[in-house]
Amino acid sequence: MKAIRRFTVRPVLPETLLPLTDLARNLRWSWHSETRELFQSVDPEGWQAAGGDPVRLLGTVSAARLAELAGDRRFLRRLAVVAADLDDYVNGGRWYQGQENGPELPAAIAYFSPEFGITAALPQYSGGLGILAGDHLKAASDLGVPLIGVGLLYRHGYFRQSLSRDGWQQEHYPVLDPNELPLALLRQDDGSPARISLTLPGSRALYAHIWQARVGRVPLLLLDSDVEDNDAAAREVTDRLYGGGSDHRLLQEMLLGIGGVRAVRTYCRITGHPEPEVFHTNEGHAGFLGLERIRELERERGLGFDAAVEAVRAGTVFTTHTPVPAGIDRFEQALVARHFGDGGELDGVPVDRILELGAESYPGGDPGVFNMAVMGLRLAQRANGVSTLHGAVSREMFAGLWPGFDPSDVPITSVTNGVHAPSWVAPEVVRLGARQIGAGRTEDALSVGGSPRWDAVADIPDQDVWDLRRVLREQLVQEVRDRLRASWRQRGAADAELGWVDSVLDPDVLTIGFARRVPSYKRLTLMLRDPDRLRRLLLDPDRPVQIVVAGKAHPADDGGKRLVQELVRFADDPRVRHRIVFLPDYGMAMAQKLYPGCDVWLNNPLRPLEACGTSGMKAALNGCLNLSVLDGWWDEWFEPDFGWAIPTADGLGADEDRRDHLEANALYELIESRVAPRFYDRVGRTGLPVRWIEMVRRTLVSLGPKVLAGRMVREYVERLYTPAALAHRALTPEAARDLAWWKGRVRAAWPRVGVEHVEALAAAPVNGTAELGATLTLRVQVSLDTLAPEDVEVQAFAGRVDPQDVIRDGRSFPLKPTAGPDLEGRWAYEGPLALERTGPFGYTVRILPAHPLLANPAELGLVAAPVDTDAGGGVLLR
Repeated sequence: MKAIRRFTVRPVLPETLLPLTDLARNLRWSWHSETRELFQSVDPEGWQAAGGDPVRLLGTVSAARLAELAGDRRFLRRLAVVAADLDDYVNGGRWYQGQENGPELPAAIAYFSPEFGITAALPQYSGGLGILAGDHLKAASDLGVPLIGVGLLYRHGYFRQSLSRDGWQQEHYPVLDPNELPLALLRQDDGSPARISLTLPGSRALYAHIWQARVGRVPLLLLDSDVEDNDAAAREVTDRLYGGGSDHRLLQEMLLGIGGVRAVRTYCRITGHPEPEVFHTNEGHAGFLGLERIRELERERGLGFDAAVEAVRAGTVFTTHTPVPAGIDRFEQALVARHFGDGGELDGVPVDRILELGAESYPGGDPGVFNMAVMGLRLAQRANGVSTLHGAVSREMFAGLWPGFDPSDVPITSVTNGVHAPSWVAPEVVRLGARQIGAGRTEDALSVGGSPRWDAVADIPDQDVWDLRRVLREQLVQEVRDRLRASWRQRGAADAELGWVDSVLDPDVLTIGFARRVPSYKRLTLMLRDPDRLRRLLLDPDRPVQIVVAGKAHPADDGGKRLVQELVRFADDPRVRHRIVFLPDYGMAMAQKLYPGCDVWLNNPLRPLEACGTSGMKAALNGCLNLSVLDGWWDEWFEPDFGWAIPTADGLGADEDRRDHLEANALYELIESRVAPRFYDRVGRTGLPVRWIEMVRRTLVSLGPKVLAGRMVREYVERLYTPAALAHRALTPEAARDLAWWKGRVRAAWPRVGVEHVEALAAAPVNGTAELGATLTLRVQVSLDTLAPEDVEVQAFAGRVDPQDVIRDGRSFPLKPTAGPDLEGRWAYEGPLALERTGPFGYTVRILPAHPLLANPAELGLVAAPVDTDAGGGVLLR
């Protein structure tokens, strides 16, 4: 019979074992091997059954076993050491606390994301965005950065994936009980649950409880709408990740952004945690947080809307993760207006001004749409992509918000993602590093980086490297067989049909891994472009290849599901099923075996549609070599010493079929002629693939320090968080009002601002040429209307020019006012222009707004250039 109510019965721990509760409730155990080993020793079989989750383990261990442990002095000594280590980790000083510019650092940063991948025991993620967010929190904890994570608690998480008999993806949504997860309900001083509320149309309310996870030093607040005071529809707002229609998604994003700010305020009030000075929006889903902060400033500080926008922007960082417009949440403006209009949320904030923030008011935009990424960019003074290439793609994609500027001038920078090595590096790799450079130094290198420590990898003997690689490959083979057998049972196979599974994969065969979400641009089935050629690769008698594939298609993406089915049907073929497998239900637990066990990590997206691609980073940290299209992070850091670049047919444009054909052939050719021969080329008496082992070493030494999340978080602190905190402090209510007034004045005058005349006074080009090293002196006349010289910056902008006379890789040279205004209101400016490059060279002059509180001269999206386009005077240097 089915239970009518469910609750959790927990054992009462003896007093000497009480530290186990704190250890289980802090998710540091997910990346701290000593803590996991301690819990495993409590009950090895129970640990396995609990999936390595200490909270589940403690809920099932017998009273007799607890009593036995309470009297085990050896266990109690281990417990005391691990508990003391956690206390030191949480309360001691770390990198952040040791910075010389400490007073400039933000007192706290609120980090908002729709998903967080911390551990498989807390399934609140779907893919790379969530795993990145989890690694961001873990690295911030390791560095001592005072982050507060903010997200939603999905009662069904993301879906669990299985396959039908014919290989079609099926979704399952198990119910998650927060009381059985490593979470604690945030409570008021009187013990009642803390909660926040939103106002919904029709005089309805949306309430949410606040669950707290401890991620080392970092609190993670998760909002849960499954509250008794909510009606049935409101209770389901946080039912599942990325589920439901537009109205459902809008409510989720209102709860995340608006409710998230209210949850942070509640948490800080109850716990005494410093209030955030910086708000980091991880993708546009949380963009509504800016609207709540505008409401706060209007109501509590008496700021008008425009001044509140300036104050909010100063302390906000926005990170975009998508290189394609289809990946951005867009809602009908009428739907947004219904939720923020009369009787809705943010009462008192003008709904027309809200709609303006998300309006696609640029060429090619849809005037009826509210764009969450556009709002995120308009409400953040600092924005970034997640790799150098993705930053360039983002500047192109959002250039319409800064009309008149070249994409290179669009104020979106980049911070390349990183991964949290202690979470992803196999224990066997850590132990090998500990033997070489010492346990403490290995842990520090994995968490924080440091090239000298990574350089020590070069001294590890070839045999040790190769033995390690075989051990990891053997573990993957066993993991694959176990998962494949379980998958076939779910597909309806009997044990008597599955004897062949025991011969799937070979621990001595070159193993390629491919695992990721399954949108079409990631091209799951590119490897199937020529099935016969792939079979020959898999079954080569001398240099065989085996491939492990995993990935989930979105539940609403039938095209993605067809790709999964196509791959599964190929892998089901008895001729090749021992050499290629598809593993359903890709997640963190699988990934932690998959990355270390593969020799090569394959990534073949349509360039440049991969924002970063961090799975290849995790594989690299385990000595796995990358075979990838030059996209995302691989475009930035690829070197032939430690991997291979798949050639791309970028110039074919819309002919995707031909492009796939050419790039698949390039992939086959690389594996046949370079990858497999390098793996199987055994040299000398040792019989080791010496050149392959050297590539493994170069991967660890060269990529190791770069791909760390610690490096990434330090960059955020230094390049984005600290400047944002300083800007936040500078934007007092009075300063915010002044800045808003100044921007209004500049915008009003700008149509009459222009460059009237440009001439070169010295070293002018003769017959279209000039000498390298010469200096041009430019004199310019400009009209500023009602503006003064302190309101603008007049620049010469110069660099190489292409055949269309477009300046590439230009740099700016400031010009200074020398006279004015004349009778016609014009100002004279002068300045030198150094001719530092040979070849086709050109310059122009431009006027930009200037104010001490602007983060970037392009911030207002205003630029004035010469009316006479010939005034720029291109020259050719010889």
